[in-house]
Amino acid sequence: MVTESCPRLFVLDTNVLLHDPTALFRFEEHDLYVPMVVLEELDAAKKGASELARNARQVSRFLDGLIGDADRRAIEQGLPLPAPTSARNGDLSRGPMTPPGSPGPRGGRLFLQTEQLSVDLPAPVPGNKPDHIILAVAIALGPLRPERTIILVSKDINLRIKARVLGVPAEDYYSDRVIDDARLLYAGTHELPPDFWARHGEDLRCWQEHGRTFYEVHGPHVARWYPNEFLYQPGQEDFEVMVQRGQGERTTLQKIVDYRAARNAVWGITARNREQSYALNLLMDPGVDFVTLLGTAGTGKTLLALAAGLAQTMEMQRYREIVMTRITVPVGEDIGFLPGTEEEKMTPWMGALLDNLEVLTQTDVGGDWGRTATTDLLQKRIKIRSLNFMRGRTFLNRYVIIDEAQNLTAKQMKTLITRAGPGTKIVCLGNLAQIDTPYLSETTSGLTYAVDRFKEWEYSGHVILLRGERSRLADFASEAL
Repeated sequence: MVTESCPRLFVLDTNVLLHDPTALFRFEEHDLYVPMVVLEELDAAKKGASELARNARQVSRFLDGLIGDADRRAIEQGLPLPAPTSARNGDLSRGPMTPPGSPGPRGGRLFLQTEQLSVDLPAPVPGNKPDHIILAVAIALGPLRPERTIILVSKDINLRIKARVLGVPAEDYYSDRVIDDARLLYAGTHELPPDFWARHGEDLRCWQEHGRTFYEVHGPHVARWYPNEFLYQPGQEDFEVMVQRGQGERTTLQKIVDYRAARNAVWGITARNREQSYALNLLMDPGVDFVTLLGTAGTGKTLLALAAGLAQTMEMQRYREIVMTRITVPVGEDIGFLPGTEEEKMTPWMGALLDNLEVLTQTDVGGDWGRTATTDLLQKRIKIRSLNFMRGRTFLNRYVIIDEAQNLTAKQMKTLITRAGPGTKIVCLGNLAQIDTPYLSETTSGLTYAVDRFKEWEYSGHVILLRGERSRLADFASEAL
């Protein structure tokens, strides 16, 4: 008989471990069961230099460390799993896990398949596929452990559907979720209530410093504002400020630059709406090291990031060069291997860069020859790099643009951001509605992970661009299609 207090037994699919090798330590006090076919699939996936192969090897190292010198009897009784000390709810950034054998809170137990478990699947479900073998193991465990709730955990939607059809509880792997709903993601902007000044006008302090206007406001709710968050008053676009620093219920606000004005154009580009102006404030601020821009197609993410990069690289000499990269996930069929150098191989993936460069290099000086010379000059300061060769590199005084960042996992995002050396600014661009990487969603994307983890850091900023500015055709297509 199943009891409420009895820990559940989760049967893990291979794709869960390949997606997140630390999944072994993320099930709190509950027990895990790893079928033998999962170990076989891990062994087959371990060869190569891909992210999948590295994850497979890491899982094998975790399993080897957990088994240690245990004999068959100890394995049959279940290997004790360490409880994460600070990695609960998917957070691995705040401290190490409790290693096996260390004192402290304990996790569940890990069971490896040590005997043949046979069950007759329905005729339409043959048992020779790995997925069906895992499903058969989950069904066979029911009679062997009647006091436990057996749950199959898989990132494969079809396997979960088959499991439910056959009466086996199945769940997605949720521990890698950053937030429960993408609509809860930090937006980077906050609308002030209409009575804001009526409540804070008496305690308001205002002053000017280095040509900028600052305000100091008091109140219990100001502590909920994040660093570099943009505040605006409805119906009063002239009053737009950015949170500078806070101390308890006291916060300093700075009046931002209005990049919609022609006098504040960046490389000939002016903002067309409020959110674009906010984005340029972050992109042009040398005190902001990490910027994330989200938005649908046509909102101007790449154009704004590239214009700010060119202005600060060519005019202000703030950075040595611009480095652009993106993950190479095709939308349609893969076109196969591409010839040439690293930069030549990446060029077909950088159509957005070339399209925006064409806009930014429009000039009437010198005719066609002048435009060609300008393009050649700019391309010497813009380097295209592949994600495959980022590990171990360090970027010094570079302006790094990571395009299509929604297709990165949390681990890949960490690998890229930690490449930043002194004087480097990293800009991540993405659209959470266009995720092409398997097993990633809006709540598990590395871009969502970065936005959520960096929102409280005083040297980072985030803006969601809302309005498309590409053309009336593109705007209508985004809404109607």
